[in-house]
Amino acid sequence: MEISRRESGDIIILDVNGEIDLYNAPEIKELINKLIEEKKYNVVINLDRVSYIDSSGIGALISSLSNLKKYQGGLKICNVSGSVRKVFELTKLTSFFEIYESEGDAVTAFKG
Repeated sequence: MEISRRESGDIIILDVNGEIDLYNAPEIKELINKLIEEKKYNVVINLDRVSYIDSSGIGALISSLSNLKKYQGGLKICNVSGSVRKVFELTKLTSFFEIYESEGDAVTAFKG
């Protein structure tokens, strides 16, 4: 899994590439904690190039969202498709997370 970081104003966009599983899910939590230390509380995670996510990956996203909310921030997810979308639907987390079709929609939602 690779994560690259971009910024759109005060919003951080994380492009994740690969699989999010037990072995690398902690990387996401660590990265979000670093962003919190930098006082960056609005994060969009782009799952466009993620082919697989397991329960550890979902757990890392839940924990990251909870941490950001402590600082009145948020975590929005975009470009979820295929088997990754199924995991969100099966775990009933489509209502827990704010999931957007496009990165632009997710970024705009923060500005709203």
